[in-house]
Amino acid sequence: MKVVILAGGFGTRLSEYTESIPKPMLKVGGKPILWHIMNIYSHFGFKNFFLALGYKSEYIKEYFLNYHILNSDFTVNLDSGSIKSHNTDEKDWKVTLVNTGINTMTGGRIKKMKDFIGNETFMLTYGDGVSSINIKRLLKFHKDHGKMVTVSAVHPGARFGELDMEGNKVMSFKEKPQTTQGWINGGFFVMEPEFLDLIDDDTTILERAPLERVSNKGDLMAYHHNEFWHCIDTKRDLDLLEEMWKSGKAPWVF
Repeated sequence: MKVVILAGGFGTRLSEYTESIPKPMLKVGGKPILWHIMNIYSHFGFKNFFLALGYKSEYIKEYFLNYHILNSDFTVNLDSGSIKSHNTDEKDWKVTLVNTGINTMTGGRIKKMKDFIGNETFMLTYGDGVSSINIKRLLKFHKDHGKMVTVSAVHPGARFGELDMEGNKVMSFKEKPQTTQGWINGGFFVMEPEFLDLIDDDTTILERAPLERVSNKGDLMAYHHNEFWHCIDTKRDLDLLEEMWKSGKAPWVF
């Protein structure tokens, strides 16, 4: 099954980094967050990726074009020009990179992938969020309910210590990466191809008219993921994921 990843936004809330590189190329543990997302899908056997690019697309293209060199040690024979790789990080991924336009909105980017997606069920997620989600369970949930779209509902990352209160009395204080109240769109969608017909043009925002239409038709289902999920919106988010990686307890690494 094909996995589409939205990797073309400006990442304006992280402008201190994204003025020079696109947001999906921000690194955690020396690897782009995009690589981490793809590794989640790969763990569950989904390795056919389609990247919807836009802002600074050349950086993502260059990364995958030079993937083997960037992710291995190597010896260069300056006499013959031959290169011998050592300790290569081998991945059996197939990666299709598609420039969907600088100013195209999220829905428009998906629409521009239509010829690549074809007439088959596909998965979709954003290029800035990682999770401990079980992709195979997500896919089974989608197939079992038979609706057009499944969205993964997640708890947002807590920005501050969470207070459990009765009146003015604090019953507990929890400093943790996930809240226990409320659900938000966490990406990690599964979609039927007819969803693409609900997207009008480049200016269409995925999270507005298309998903609202599907919801109004009763064709949008939520897969509840109660465990780890986190996206990179701020430097604090990036630092938090880096700390988890260094601790050896990164929940999105299987």
